[in-house]
Amino acid sequence: MNGQSGPNTQSLLRDEPGNVITHRGFKITTKKLPILKAEPIERMTSALGIAPPEMIFGDNLASIEHLATGWSIDFTAFHALKKVDKTGTSMLQVAHSKEWQSTREKKHEGITEVVKPFDWSYSTDYKGTEQPIPPHLEPSDTPIPIELLKRPDPIIFFDEVMLYEDEMADNGITALSCKVRVMPSRLLLLCRFFMRLDGVMLRIRDTRLFVEFETGEVIREYTAREDSYEAVRQRLAMKGRDVPAQLRDPNGLVDLLPIVDQSLERVVLG
Repeated sequence: MNGQSGPNTQSLLRDEPGNVITHRGFKITTKKLPILKAEPIERMTSALGIAPPEMIFGDNLASIEHLATGWSIDFTAFHALKKVDKTGTSMLQVAHSKEWQSTREKKHEGITEVVKPFDWSYSTDYKGTEQPIPPHLEPSDTPIPIELLKRPDPIIFFDEVMLYEDEMADNGITALSCKVRVMPSRLLLLCRFFMRLDGVMLRIRDTRLFVEFETGEVIREYTAREDSYEAVRQRLAMKGRDVPAQLRDPNGLVDLLPIVDQSLERVVLG
């Protein structure tokens, strides 16, 4: 089904061959394919109503499924991009946005079709796509047990999946990716949105999904962080760090950015 990215492809993506492990009643799937070609990109553009990022991995997938209940959650580029603001109200108002827009114009027979205004940073608060039937994750106060994840448990499965990336007309980077690590007793999935607009802003939005296999407990934690480019640059300089290198590394930046939004959800699967 390579190239069939669109609103009804979620379960089809999961059923395609990929890296799969079934462990203690959970099926974990990752799939990594090349960047979409022109025809599927046109279909995605039509379905989304916006031009997709430069590098769009529309057939890639990270998925967790509980076999006994049918509960599942998938992470795909299409559904993440559906949550990008398409009204233009969240657009970062800098001169570079006009330059970026000019690179996304579509030319047909000499006629230029100008892209409608939208958030050109592709910022998304995507937390994954749950199956439509119960059970569902519900608001909770139960945090992810970090101490359990610090244990030196063997890793029986690990993968990283890129969903999309864009260099914002050479003015920074915006990217969405997933990492999943499975240990004998539990798993952790991290879906991270990272945006650096040079001279303007840095933004990290993390969705962590924790599963304890023995109890069937699933916890989802969403944390959004952001700050001005200059404020972060000054903090790095004060710490004596290699500023240009650190500004490209979200792992080194995440603790320097203040939290602006956070939520916890939980479900126990029977």
